Amino acid sequence: MASPRNTYRTFKTCMILGLVITFCCSVGQQAEAARAFFVFGDSLVDNGNNDYLATTARADSYPYGIDFPTHRPTGRFSNGLNMPDLISEEIGSEPTLPYLSPQLTGQRLLVGANFASAGIGILNDTGVQFLNIIRISRQLDYFEQYQTRVSALIGPEQTQRLVNQALSLMTLGGNDFVNNYYLVPFSARSRQFALPDYVVYLISEYRKILLRLYELGARRVLVTGTGPIGCVPAELAQHSRAGECAVELQRASDLFNPQLVQLLNQLNTQLGSDVFISANAFAMNMEFVADPQAYGFVTSKVACCGQGPYNGVGLCTPLSNLCPNRDLYAFWDPFHPSERANRIIVQKIMTGSSKFMNPMNLSSIMALDSRI
Repeated sequence: MASPRNTYRTFKTCMILGLVITFCCSVGQQAEAARAFFVFGDSLVDNGNNDYLATTARADSYPYGIDFPTHRPTGRFSNGLNMPDLISEEIGSEPTLPYLSPQLTGQRLLVGANFASAGIGILNDTGVQFLNIIRISRQLDYFEQYQTRVSALIGPEQTQRLVNQALSLMTLGGNDFVNNYYLVPFSARSRQFALPDYVVYLISEYRKILLRLYELGARRVLVTGTGPIGCVPAELAQHSRAGECAVELQRASDLFNPQLVQLLNQLNTQLGSDVFISANAFAMNMEFVADPQAYGFVTSKVACCGQGPYNGVGLCTPLSNLCPNRDLYAFWDPFHPSERANRIIVQKIMTGSSKFMNPMNLSSIMALDSRI
């Protein structure tokens, strides 16, 4: 007959084994059930990585985050939620954490990660004035590191499956004009390239970035073009006399965006699959920039938070002018859409026609992938 002590030991061992098996199963089930989401790019999609860096490109003080659930700054360049948050909502996922966040451990890794960093561009010399930012090559290095970390949690096969089945978002390009080519008169890049040649160079460099992302396992990637960068309050403050968009910056977008779509189509043909999905951010933004009242905004020219003409000078700070109702403003600060404007953009991503999404919108992608 077994002694009470031996019976207790056996019971205790069974309990521990049961807990281990339960944990492993729950991790495995979560890896299968949830579609991971990965975010790469600049301040339009950064949700706090720059808060962990010594850089001037930060959104870590009031009134940033004033309409976030916590009413505190989060590192998002928004009054509340940004585009990745809203896409996560739509696909039924938790919001991704910044990759540099110490909270991104354990099962939270299986939700995905946000690698974006305000100030960066396609080119490594874009945003040099911001000092320590996570350039796109480094973001992809971190993505590779992320996969090693997840492999330790659920194994390499499950990790590859999680990454292959994930949704990714890539938002680059605007800073290569605003914070590089047009940053100062006679900038180094503007002396090196005429604008059409500069755009061709950007596209050739973007091609390398997207192919590396594919090599790292991404199989569904939303790629946003540049918005109407000549129409943001910061550019109106510098170039506009009567509220008209800055012609030269709009010309840059007009040259860049069609060539980006062409690149994505070429890559999809080369890869034999619709890996890269084009989101026409220019057209999405122009819907409410051109006719703000139709979308319930009082203005698309004046930022909610800022100072000077169009509230477009300098940064949004505790000393800035601040509108009482952010939902009435298309732009939150001199460069970034308000949460409400971001919601309009994400709705176009989800259900928009071929004018906005090519070759299909995100709802169609989700329906198609659910059958695979």
